[in-house]
Amino acid sequence: MPPSLTSFTDDALIAFDNFADRAAGLVNPTVRLGVTGLSRSGKTVFISSLVHNLLNGGRLPLFEPVQSGRVSAVRLEPQPDDAVPRFQYEDHIRALVKDRIWPDSTRAISELRITLDYQSASGWNRLFSPGRLSIDIVDYPGEWLLDLPLLAKDFRTFSEETLALANTGIRAELSRHWVAMTEEADIAETADEMKARDLATAFADYLKACKSDERSLSTLPPGRFLLPGDLDGSPALTFAPLKLPAEGSAPKGSLWAMMERRYEAYKSVVVKPFFREHFARLDRQIVLVDALQAINRGPEAVQDLERALTDVLACFRPGTNSLLSSLLGRRIDRVLVAATKADHLHHESHDRLEALTRRLVERAIERIGMAGAGIEVMAIASVRATREATVTRDGQTLPVIVGTPMDKETIAGETFDGNRKTAVFPGDLPENPRWLFEALESNGAKVHLPEVNVVRFRPPELDETGEGIKLSVPHIRLDRAMQFLFGDRLA
Repeated sequence: MPPSLTSFTDDALIAFDNFADRAAGLVNPTVRLGVTGLSRSGKTVFISSLVHNLLNGGRLPLFEPVQSGRVSAVRLEPQPDDAVPRFQYEDHIRALVKDRIWPDSTRAISELRITLDYQSASGWNRLFSPGRLSIDIVDYPGEWLLDLPLLAKDFRTFSEETLALANTGIRAELSRHWVAMTEEADIAETADEMKARDLATAFADYLKACKSDERSLSTLPPGRFLLPGDLDGSPALTFAPLKLPAEGSAPKGSLWAMMERRYEAYKSVVVKPFFREHFARLDRQIVLVDALQAINRGPEAVQDLERALTDVLACFRPGTNSLLSSLLGRRIDRVLVAATKADHLHHESHDRLEALTRRLVERAIERIGMAGAGIEVMAIASVRATREATVTRDGQTLPVIVGTPMDKETIAGETFDGNRKTAVFPGDLPENPRWLFEALESNGAKVHLPEVNVVRFRPPELDETGEGIKLSVPHIRLDRAMQFLFGDRLA
């Protein structure tokens, strides 16, 4: 993060935390892996499948340490941060494997440590390395990550940018009630708690409407308005952007002054502690995105996903850590942006989904003027809920995917019960994503996105071995993601 986002005191505390982490790492080498994602991208499923495949000898041909047989043991261990809730892996994997339901979404931060015993591929390393690596998985909502840019914005900038965005496209309809209240508010009047609460409620309702499945918009700070937790009803969450004059400052005791003070409190009480205690201590990061859902919802959802990725990537400083930088303010030296739910497409479109997401990331990088080193893009499915097949229709052979739709899922007017399988033609993505972005940038031209059938499938039914042990969770490219994120630390 740019230095302006933290104070001298924050920097000192960050340096102290990093020094403590590195000291502990001399005894027990550790990688802190941040896992986040934008709305409904599958963070919980990703972590559960990753851990389950490591613990149960999953099929991981592209994860070299396992494929070469150098990993001798894998186990869960107590996490190092006692004040952070544990990621409830056992509950989530039970939901996936036994109940065949998708686990609940991430609503707060959690952590899990998984430790691998391995033999280094280098004889030199075997002399000096204990042959053990702990991976501390830090799971946090993507909405919290999108809050970090607020640290560099004052209340005026936040208000201007939020109102400008709220008056564009479909957001103008969703924000109508809140914007009307903002227009009518006398910002110089004496602060009134009920007025502040009404404005904050209307603003939060607008953000929730943007996040709904029908819209699937992604750029929605402040994140705690969507996930308030134990801060629900607190003054730090009872504020809203205001329409401010071009110049001047807030009159003492006014509604403007109250909102400005609470906005600063939100940054101080909510955003800064997350940055200092968690984000600034990460070594590697994966950001999960549901690009298929955005495509399915239309041009504005795709453009908003790009906007969110721009804000997200601006939070990172990918690059190699030196000894000094790792002690005082380490970099996240590898960032993976993963487009999830690749199993909702035929394999012919997997590379196309990856190419489309890569172009989104490249455009985001260009907008913020950063280098792309240390940033990778993949299309994955943490849990493969479908299999591929072909059907013949009107003399043509069509590729389809086969799975069990969720209970009450409707496809072509037919409602399913959660037990019956069906074949679905998933649609095609374009071979070259360039036309899509050229269309999005066209002046007022009508944009026709590719038709993709986004169906909610149940998790797969896993066969059992002769001993009654269920096989590991099937996936697409999860092993490739592991290799990029921490395979080098097991070399």
